[in-house]
Amino acid sequence: MRYRNVMSRRTLLRGAGTIAIGLPFIGAMQSRSVWGGGSEPPIRAFNLFFGLGCPTPLQTEGFSGPLEPLAEVMDNLLIVREVDHVRGDVGGANAHFDGATCSFNAIPSAGEVQSGGPTIDQVIRRQAYPKGQPEGIIPTLLAGTWFRRSRPGRYLHSWNEDGSPADLPIERPADLFTRIFGSGLPDMDDPDAEKELRQKRSILDSVLPQYQHLMSDASNLGQASRSRIADHLDNIREHEQRVFGEGPDCEIPPEPMPSVIPHEGAADPDGSGIDITVEELTSEWRLISDLYALAVQCDLVRFGGLTYLAAGERIRLTGDYVYQGELLHQFDDLGVRGVGGSSGCSHEYWHEFNPGGQNEQMRMHIHLKMRELVYFMHKLDDPTYADANGQTILHNALVSISTESGDGRHNDVERELSGIFHAFTPAAGRLRSGEIIDVNAEGLDVYNTIVQEAFGLDYKMGPAERPVNVVDSILT
Repeated sequence: MRYRNVMSRRTLLRGAGTIAIGLPFIGAMQSRSVWGGGSEPPIRAFNLFFGLGCPTPLQTEGFSGPLEPLAEVMDNLLIVREVDHVRGDVGGANAHFDGATCSFNAIPSAGEVQSGGPTIDQVIRRQAYPKGQPEGIIPTLLAGTWFRRSRPGRYLHSWNEDGSPADLPIERPADLFTRIFGSGLPDMDDPDAEKELRQKRSILDSVLPQYQHLMSDASNLGQASRSRIADHLDNIREHEQRVFGEGPDCEIPPEPMPSVIPHEGAADPDGSGIDITVEELTSEWRLISDLYALAVQCDLVRFGGLTYLAAGERIRLTGDYVYQGELLHQFDDLGVRGVGGSSGCSHEYWHEFNPGGQNEQMRMHIHLKMRELVYFMHKLDDPTYADANGQTILHNALVSISTESGDGRHNDVERELSGIFHAFTPAAGRLRSGEIIDVNAEGLDVYNTIVQEAFGLDYKMGPAERPVNVVDSILT
C-alpha cells in the first residue's frame, strides 16, 4: 500500500457543548508514502497591525534604529520599504483613518465602517478554500489590544469582499479564550447541567475520556507523541488559569475575572487617551498573543489577525522598558509632554516628528511595538509545533505586518501615505526572507504579487481596469 493515513491532521478532542481542542501536529498525523514524503502545510494568512507607524527615515536605519527587535526573526521575515498607499486617500482625512482602513488591501475605504474591498488574508482564504475550511476551524479570528474607538478602521484590519468586517475583533483575554476553546456550553437554567459543569475543574476535563484513550496503548501512539500531547494540553490549562484566575473554587466561573486595563467604552470615552503602564500594556497583549498563537498551533484558526494599538492610538505610558535584560528607557509621556489630556499622549510624538531630530520618545515607542510583535512571532516559530514539512508555522504562514502611515505629520497626504512599513513572512518559501528590500511600488501591486504570483490564485485586488505591476523582487 503506497499511503497510510494514521491520524487526521484535523483530529480534535471534543467535550461539553461545542468545546473543541485541536491537537498539535505529531508524526502520526501525517500521510507518509513509502518514499518518505510529508504532507503540505495548511495555507494560513494573518494580518499583524501596529498603530501610528514608523516614519520612512527611521526605516532606513535598519536594525540600528527602532526596528532592532525584528532582527530576532529575520530568518523568517522580509522587510519591504517604499510602499505607497496614496490611493487610499479619500477626501483627505488623514492616515489614522484612510491609511489604517486600506492597510492590507490598499483600497480606499467605502465609509466609516466599511472597507473598499477585501484584505489579503480574506482573498487567500476564499480562493484557497472555496468550499470552506475543514470542520472545527474558526473561519476568521481577530483580536488585539487597542483603545481608540472613533472608527472601526482604526483597529479592525480584515475585510470581506463586500467591504464588511471579516469578523469582530476581541479585546478581552477571557472572551478570546471562550471563542477559541468553547462556546454553546450547557444551559445554565438547567440545574443538572449547571451542576455537571461546575464539577469540572476546567474545559480540559470535559475531553478527559478522549484524552485518556489517546494516552493509552490502544491509541497506537508512540511515547514521544503522547508526551507532546500532554505538554500541549498542559499549555492550554496554564492559559486557562491565567485568564480565569486561580483559587479554591477554580471551576469555570459564570463571569471571568476582569482585565486589568479598560476596554470598550471605558477605554477612551472622550478621545483624550488613557494612562497605562508598560507592565499593564505588555501583560494584556502577551496573554492575547499567547491565546491567539495557541489557536494557530491547535489548528483551530488559519486566517485573521492581531492589532497592537489602534491607528492614532492615544496613551500616556509610564514605566521601565527593558529589552534583552537591559533598561533602554523609562517612559513618562505625561511628564515629558508636561500637559494632560490628548496633548499628553504619545500620539503627539508622531505629529511632531522631525526628520533631522533625535525623536527619542517616538523611537522608544516604536521599539516597544516591534518587541511585542516579535513576541507573537516567536510563538509561531516554536519548533514544538512544526508542520509536516518540518518548518515552523512562522515560516509556512503568510504573516503580513503593516501600519497606517509613513510620516505622522498631517500636512502632506502624499508623504503621509508613502513609505509605509511592510514586512512579510515566507509563506512556505513563496516569498524571500532574511532581507530588506526597497520596492518603490504601490501597496496594491505588492498585495497582488503575493496573491497571484506567490500563491498562484486567479484573483486581482483593486479596480478591474487597473493592470497589475508585478513586484518580482519580493518573490523567491
